[in-house]
Amino acid sequence: MILEILAQHQPGHPGGFYGFPLPLVGIVLATLLVSWLVSSTLKRRFDEYSQIPIRMTGAQVAEAMLRQSGINNVRVICTPGKLTDHYNPMDRTVNLSEPVYHTNSVAAAAVAAHECGHAVQHKQAYKWLTLRSKMVPAVQIASQLLNYIMIAAIFGMFFLGPTTIWIYISLFAVTTAFAIVTLPVEFDASKRALVWLENSGLAASMEHDKAKNALFWAAMTYVVAAIGSLVQLAYFIMIALNRR
Repeated sequence: MILEILAQHQPGHPGGFYGFPLPLVGIVLATLLVSWLVSSTLKRRFDEYSQIPIRMTGAQVAEAMLRQSGINNVRVICTPGKLTDHYNPMDRTVNLSEPVYHTNSVAAAAVAAHECGHAVQHKQAYKWLTLRSKMVPAVQIASQLLNYIMIAAIFGMFFLGPTTIWIYISLFAVTTAFAIVTLPVEFDASKRALVWLENSGLAASMEHDKAKNALFWAAMTYVVAAIGSLVQLAYFIMIALNRR
């Protein structure tokens, strides 16, 4: 989204690529490339570890972890798609994708335990998860407003002066902050998952290192997104300050 607005604010700029400032083009392309590499590695690892069987399906792992963690008010449900797994604190559900829910593999167990790690965080009122949940309404509003500003700028509905630029920066900062706050939430959930898998006795049969590696690459997708957002925000602020 920043590309279009920055382009609008570089009138007559002699450099760049199709009107876009080269530094930002480089940042965006680098972020996309790294994101693609991480996502591709995650998919390869998931496919590889999905071929290593264990005695429990992802759904059974999730139910066992919740039960042993003293959580009785969270449901484990199957959701369509692949790598669509998530924990919903609003309706207290662990949503496992079809391959994870039905499959008895290292990958399925690691993902299921990770999502249950979020349920444990919720029960214990883990501060970063609480903060992220509180940020959700603000992030949703900020994302919508960013889209409105971008569309309005593209169609020339209003002039993007300094005030509008700083409003855009402020809104983008909200989404960037959310991406950063997400990092400790995801890493902590993976840590809880690995501890439970080891203590449960599943680790020996499911090869603990492979589960750890799968969760590592899953976490890296969030790291790349946060770094990319932070770098773009910093560059946008620099552009705004230089135009004063």
